[in-house]
Amino acid sequence: MGFLSGFSTDIGLDLGTCNTLLYVRGKGIVVNEPSVVALEKGTNNVVAVGEAAKKMLWRTPGDIIAIRPLRDGVIADLETTEKMIRYFMSKVLHRKIFVKPRMVIGVPSCITDVERRAVIESAEKSGAREVRVIEESLAAAIGAQIPIFDPAGNMICDIGGGTSEVSVISLGGMVVTNAIRLGGDEFDSAIVKYVRSVHNLVIGEATAESLKKKVGSAIAEENIERMEIKGTDAITGLPRRLEIDSVEVREALQEPVNIIIEEIKRTLGQTPPELAADIVERGIVLTGGGCLLKGLDVLIAKETGVPAFRAEDPANCVVLGTSMFFEFEKGDKKELSLYKGL
Repeated sequence: MGFLSGFSTDIGLDLGTCNTLLYVRGKGIVVNEPSVVALEKGTNNVVAVGEAAKKMLWRTPGDIIAIRPLRDGVIADLETTEKMIRYFMSKVLHRKIFVKPRMVIGVPSCITDVERRAVIESAEKSGAREVRVIEESLAAAIGAQIPIFDPAGNMICDIGGGTSEVSVISLGGMVVTNAIRLGGDEFDSAIVKYVRSVHNLVIGEATAESLKKKVGSAIAEENIERMEIKGTDAITGLPRRLEIDSVEVREALQEPVNIIIEEIKRTLGQTPPELAADIVERGIVLTGGGCLLKGLDVLIAKETGVPAFRAEDPANCVVLGTSMFFEFEKGDKKELSLYKGL
């Protein structure tokens, strides 16, 4: 294994519900595309993957189907996931490589052994020589440059597209961890449900995501922002325009946001007193694309009484952590602390 490692390419993979990120050691993040695959009906031949396939979601003709092979942070369609990983790997690796790559994949801690095995199997079939998995919150902590080897408590909350994971880490291991199958996707779904129930307007997930990013907030703000959206009237079936303000979007997001905050409180309640004291001093580190919701860090701090702040590059922390896994596994604190991903 040592001889092969000298010629092998190391790949870090954040196989997300919304986006797939792929990191090649020595090159950095080389893929950051939506986890969507467009297939030809009947033959299941791949028509498009990633950004090109996402544009086809809900807009495909009868002979093409665009699907998201991952749901709630786990593989819902093994065969399509394998095709997606293989496609992304082929984009960044030479066709003829001397040794197949080693791959480290971030996975939610709440997945079952069967689901974990499906992730490994999918990567192996895609051409990886050796596949390892690491819990997403631990990967995010490594990627966020948190001093996890210190004999002190560090809390991380990773909010992905399909799952949210809250962990307390000390001496390189997870002392307490809780995960729920709720993330940024649930934020979008909550907006879709709200607009339909309050305004009788049917909108797609893409419109809901746009609302969340442009006028969404977890806290009340002095300036009320507005955005015009288009959808289908639920009663007449005709196209209709509607102006939505930030107050309504905040109301729509209240339930999923509160569920995440309750999970943080529950994890704090399970944390040993000595480590809890460290967390009050060090704060809660937020990672994952879901933590980019405006004001979420402020609301978490207010509700828990513990400082909360976003990591420097929250959306990329998991994939950066997977890229550093082999240093972490060796317990090489010096190399890990100096490692910048290249």
